Amino acid sequence: MGQSRSPLGVADLERVAARGWRAPEEEPLGGWLLRAAGGFTGRANTALVTGDPGPPLPEAAETVTAWYRARGLRPGVQLPGVQSRAAGAALAGLGWERSEDVLVLTAPLASAPDGVPVDGVPVDGVPVDGVPVDGVPVELAPSPGDYWLARYRADVDPGTARAVLARADRVAFAAVRPEPGGPPVAVARGVVTDDWLGVSAVTVAEEHRRRGLATAVMGALTRWAAGQGAHWVYLQVSASNAPARELYRRAGYVEHHRYHYRWAP
Repeated sequence: MGQSRSPLGVADLERVAARGWRAPEEEPLGGWLLRAAGGFTGRANTALVTGDPGPPLPEAAETVTAWYRARGLRPGVQLPGVQSRAAGAALAGLGWERSEDVLVLTAPLASAPDGVPVDGVPVDGVPVDGVPVDGVPVELAPSPGDYWLARYRADVDPGTARAVLARADRVAFAAVRPEPGGPPVAVARGVVTDDWLGVSAVTVAEEHRRRGLATAVMGALTRWAAGQGAHWVYLQVSASNAPARELYRRAGYVEHHRYHYRWAP
C-alpha cells in the first residue's frame, strides 16, 4: 500500500477536491474561491477558505455576502482545518451559523490492473456488461444517467446536478443494477485530479444495504483510477454518519482533517 500519510496538507488537498467538484461559476477572492451552482451541494455553493482573502476579514465577509446574494443564494463558506480558524471566529462574531463537522478521509490507492476504462470496455476491446468486484457486476459510465441521478439525489434538478457532477475530464459513474438498463440499487462517483481519486455520492438503496454493494462500487472506482495513474484517494463523510465512518475505517481510510460550513444569517 506504500506510505500511509497523505503527501498533501489541508489547503492543497482541499484545492484538489475543489477541482474534482467544480461549480459552473467560480471566482477567486485572494486565496479563497467563490463557487455557485444553483444551490446543489454545499461544496459547490460556498466560498472555500484557504489562505488570505486579501482584504480584512470583515470586508471579505461583505464581499462574499454580496456575491452570493446577487445569485439568489445564501452566503456560506467552507472552513477546513486549523488554517481557517481565524476566518471562522470572525464569521461567528458576525452571527454566521455553524454546521456539523465533515471528515475528509484519505488512503493510499492499492495497486490495481490497468484496462478498466469508463465505458466498461477493456483495452483489449472485448465488451463487458460490468466490472466484477467481489462477485458484484459494477457498471462504469462517463456521465450520470437519469436513473443514476434518481438513486443519488431524487430531490434536485437533473440539469443542475449534471453541471457539477460531470464537470471533469476524468470522471466515472459506478452503478450496480439488478436488471440491465434498469434502475441501480447502488451508485458512486469517482474523479481523478492529478494523482488523486475523489470518491463521492456513494449511495445504496436501503433494502440492499449490508450486502457489500458500497464496497463493490468503490472497488470498481479504485481499479479504474489506478489505471488513470492515481496513487491516493480521498472522500468526505459527515461526522454523524457512523455506519459510513465504520465502513471506511475498515477499508483503511484515516482522517486527514475536518471542515464545516458557516452560513450568513
